[in-house]
Amino acid sequence: MRFPEHFLWGGAVAANQCEGAWASDGKGISVPDVLTSGSHSVPRRIEPGMNPEYTYPSHEAIDFYHHYEEDIALFAEMGFQVFRLSINWTRIFPTGEEQEPNEKGLEFYDKVFNCCKNHGIEPLVTISHYELPFALVEKYNGWTDRRLIDLFMRYCQAIFERFQNQVTYWLTFNEINAGTLYTGTMSTTNNFKGFHGSLKDLKDNPGERYQALHHQFIASARAVKYVHEHYPQFKMGCMIGFLGYYPYTCNPDDVLATLKQKQMVDWFCSDVQVRGYYPGYSKRYFKENGISIRMEPGDEKELTEGTVDFYTFSYYMTFCLSTDPKVEQTTGNLLGGAKNPYLKVSDWGWQIDPKGLRWCLNEIYDRYQIPIMIVENGLGAYDVKSKDGKIHDDYRINYMRQHIEQMGEAIMDGVDLIGYTPWGCIDLVSLSTGEMAKRYGMIYVNKFDDGTGDFSREKKDSFYWYQKVIASNGEDLA
Repeated sequence: MRFPEHFLWGGAVAANQCEGAWASDGKGISVPDVLTSGSHSVPRRIEPGMNPEYTYPSHEAIDFYHHYEEDIALFAEMGFQVFRLSINWTRIFPTGEEQEPNEKGLEFYDKVFNCCKNHGIEPLVTISHYELPFALVEKYNGWTDRRLIDLFMRYCQAIFERFQNQVTYWLTFNEINAGTLYTGTMSTTNNFKGFHGSLKDLKDNPGERYQALHHQFIASARAVKYVHEHYPQFKMGCMIGFLGYYPYTCNPDDVLATLKQKQMVDWFCSDVQVRGYYPGYSKRYFKENGISIRMEPGDEKELTEGTVDFYTFSYYMTFCLSTDPKVEQTTGNLLGGAKNPYLKVSDWGWQIDPKGLRWCLNEIYDRYQIPIMIVENGLGAYDVKSKDGKIHDDYRINYMRQHIEQMGEAIMDGVDLIGYTPWGCIDLVSLSTGEMAKRYGMIYVNKFDDGTGDFSREKKDSFYWYQKVIASNGEDLA
C-alpha cells in the first residue's frame, strides 16, 4: 500500500471552535458567539444577550488567537504539509455590511499564514465555516435573503486580494449539504431570525432552508468564477459532510428509501457544485415536498460557470436506513440513522466504520472524477491522563490507523485521493455539544468545561504515531 509521492498530510480546525478572542481587535459577533455550551444529553442554546447564566465556549475556545505560533510549530513537528483552517468572517467584516475590511483581522491571518509558510505548511482555507455574522441573521434572516450573495463576494474579494500570495487551496462553504437537513437551520443556512432558546425548539422551514441553500450555490459559483478569472493559481473546492447510508435490509423499500436519502443528502449539493446544475431527482423532491426555488435570470448560467476544481468531504461514520419505524436509531454528525449491528460506537454513540470510508471514496470518485481530499475525520473521545500524567490514546490511534488503511485501499482502487486532514488535530470546542470534554486532538489542551485550565498544550501518544505515519508517507502504521 503506497500513497502518492506528493500526498498532503495534515490536520483541520475551524476558527469558531479554536480561536477564542471573540471580541478582540474589532471582531464582530458571529453565530457561534451566541451559542451556549451543552452536553451529550443537554442541547445547546441560542442566547444572543450574552446571558451571564450561560457559558459561551467560542468566546475563549482554546485561544488559538494567542497560541497560533506554538500550535503551528507543533503541527510542523508532526510533519504537517497542509493545515485546514477557516477565516472568521466577523474578523474581516464585523457585521458583514462594512464597506472596508477590518485591518486588524487581516493582519491576524497574515501572521497565521506566514507562520504556516515559514514551517513549510500549505494553508487550506475554508471561507465560511459556520461563522456567519450574527448581524446578518438579525437583519436578513441569514441566507434566505439574496443580498447575502453580494456581501459574501465583498468578503471573498477582500481575502483573495490580501492573501493571494499565501493561500492556494480554498473551500467555499463547510459541509454545505447541512442545508438539506433540519439541523442546518442553525449551522449553515442560519434562518432563525428572532429565535432564542434551546436548539431542540428551533423550528424548521424547509422552503426557507432550500432557498437559502440556492443563494449559497450562487455565492459559491460566483466566487469560483471570480477566482478562475482573477487568480488562476488558486484551487477552489467544495466541502460536503458525507453521510454514507446502507439499506438496513435487502427489502426493495429500504433500498429505494436509501437511494432517495443519499441523493438529497450526499449528492445534491456536490452535483450542483461539481456538475453545475440542479439534478433531476432534486426537482422531483421539491415538487413532492411543496418547495419552490426562486431563481433569477442568469442563475443557471452562473452555476455552470462556477464549478469547483476539487472535492473535499468530512467522514465520521455511516448509517443504515430502514422503512421500519421500530428499528433502533443512533446519532451522528449532522444527522442520525438506523443503528448498524455490525459496527462499534464512540463514547458519543457515533458508529465507527473504516471500510465505509473506502466505499464512500470509490462512490465519490466514480461520480465526479476530480481530485479528492478528506478534510475531516476523527474520533471524539474522553481523554483521561494516566498516572504518569500523559494521554495514552490507543483508541484514537486504532481509529486513525484503520481509516488510513482504507484510504490506501481506495487509492489502489484508482481513487485520486490527494490529502488527509483529520479533524481537531488539536483539542477544540465540539460543534454539536459545545464541550471540551469531547476531544479529537493529537495535542491535548488544558482547558475544561467548567472554565478552568491554563491553555497549555501537551502531546498525546497519537501525536508521535501520526508523526511516524507522515514521515513514512503512510507506510508505517504500526
